[in-house]
Amino acid sequence: MVASDSRARRVLLLLSPATYRAAAFLEAARKLGLEVVQGMDLPDALASQWNVPLGLDFGNPDAAVERIVEYATRTPVDAVLSVDDSATILAARASSALGLPHNSPDSAVAARDKGVMRDLLSAGGAPVPHYDRFFLSEDPAVVSGRVAYPCVLKPLRLSGSRGVIRADSAAEFVAAWKRVRRLLVSEGNQPDTSHVLVEEFIPGFEVALEGILTDGKLRVLALFDKPDPLAGPFFEETIYVTPSRLPLEVQDAVARCTAEAARALGLWTGPVHAELRVNDRGPWIVEIAGRSIGGLCSMILQFGTGMCLEELILRHAVGMEIEDYSREARAAGVMMIPIPGAGMLAAVHGVEEAKHVPGVEDVQITARLHQPLVPLPEGASYLGFIFARGDDPMTVEESLREAHRCLSFEVRPHIQLLAAR
Repeated sequence: MVASDSRARRVLLLLSPATYRAAAFLEAARKLGLEVVQGMDLPDALASQWNVPLGLDFGNPDAAVERIVEYATRTPVDAVLSVDDSATILAARASSALGLPHNSPDSAVAARDKGVMRDLLSAGGAPVPHYDRFFLSEDPAVVSGRVAYPCVLKPLRLSGSRGVIRADSAAEFVAAWKRVRRLLVSEGNQPDTSHVLVEEFIPGFEVALEGILTDGKLRVLALFDKPDPLAGPFFEETIYVTPSRLPLEVQDAVARCTAEAARALGLWTGPVHAELRVNDRGPWIVEIAGRSIGGLCSMILQFGTGMCLEELILRHAVGMEIEDYSREARAAGVMMIPIPGAGMLAAVHGVEEAKHVPGVEDVQITARLHQPLVPLPEGASYLGFIFARGDDPMTVEESLREAHRCLSFEVRPHIQLLAAR
């Protein structure tokens, strides 16, 4: 795990071109004195234009692993990390080939495929709802008579709640099925070979757990409440606030459930991000991933004496000492700004006013002007992020909501925007 010679420790970061996460990891590596090699999902010609030393095809993991091993024989690396979902399987396979600490490739697949995940969680005794898989080519009117309501339809491999739709009746099920089918076909999936997961809707309060695994043992880094109800028909996440306001015994149950789920999947080392629902029957795993929290949400997390999440992950990956895993004492929160509707983003108003709300540390609009906005369930992004800190979780939540009320967005139909330009 640790470099055996006098050279600086070197980390291979696997990145997709669209990731939000690169800057945070690169800055954390710079602070730690780590050498970073970027492996990006790009053809060689584009990789050289981007000054990326290692162009990789994430869709062809066999060739990508071979390329990484060839590179590492000349330029040894001490860890291979995927900064988001796009390359977790590739990172596991490459780490295995290089003899570096890693999650097994099978566990990485399970953390990316909702069907495999449900199978392993169920077999491992983790609480999961009743579920089944169906081919997209099946007749939704027939399938609608074989499921219980309310239920949730989920594509197996899309992330960020894309294509996730609740149905409370047969008619809603058929409409949701057709919508999921259109989305998956547009992504290149074949109906005869592609499945959709249909599972029982889990009522309750949703939380997110950020943790890190060391030799299979889970350490909780932060537990976030999601105070906005996530009842469907779509499941757009908005506010995350930590520390959780749930009773301590419930928080402990959430941690145990997450650890049990990680074991069931075979996750063994590195960051873990889990989504759970809590109701009167206890916590239920919605999803668990072998990577850290997405988007820019990690910006609100600080540990020890000001260590960011990315620094903690990098230290853990290369075997550097971590003296203090504890999160800062103050409450913190982030709001992922939802997309109000489909169209072109023409203007954003009120950003400076939102930044001056007490407790708000920053407002970042990540959507680009004059670019299409696609809301859930087809879309995969947000308008931006609001970050806040305060003395307690309720104060932080109120700051986020007040800042969001300051913002307004002009979203025009495509034809109107083109005419205006």
